[in-house]
Amino acid sequence: MTRRVLLATRNAKKLVELRRILDTAGISGIEIVGLNEVPEYPEAPETGATFEENAHAKARDAVQATGLPAIADDSGLEVDALNGMPGVLSARWAGGHGDDTANLELVLSQLGDVPDERRGGAFVCAVAFVVPEQPDVVVRGVWPGRIVRKPLGTNGFGYDPIFVPEGDTRTSAELESAEKDRISHRGRALKLLLPHLRAFADQV
Repeated sequence: MTRRVLLATRNAKKLVELRRILDTAGISGIEIVGLNEVPEYPEAPETGATFEENAHAKARDAVQATGLPAIADDSGLEVDALNGMPGVLSARWAGGHGDDTANLELVLSQLGDVPDERRGGAFVCAVAFVVPEQPDVVVRGVWPGRIVRKPLGTNGFGYDPIFVPEGDTRTSAELESAEKDRISHRGRALKLLLPHLRAFADQV
């Protein structure tokens, strides 16, 4: 028997990423579906002060609306020279929601005069897993690195083209998908979630 788990996103790349991580971990008995595969429901705005609050609220809303166990994430870029911003505002830093190019260009312009040694930052991802009548789980993954001066690479989205992970010379958008899964903020958070997903699968 396979149980459906809703990943509360319309981002096809996130769906592919989680399915790939579950396959690699050998976890079966779970079918990951996205918001486009369930009846539409009103999605509350992200008003939390932290990634954890936003992820948890999204997962709880998804469970309440669909009755399915739900996973939700909230992630973003924290830039040292911008006092941790854009942070939870990463997806709408330039005003509109999800305009990756405008968001990225705004961060680059804000860092225009910042020297290389002060361009540190980190991708952060919080993931919540909510199952009816079971304790909620919220985990956090952090991926430290630095911000480069121009976009490089096409294998990614958001701020990937301007983020170079610690210990590497390539941007996140220049990494292969499998490599990124192992080391990214979302990959790190999802790996922390794997024991809980495995336990859930074993209940089937």
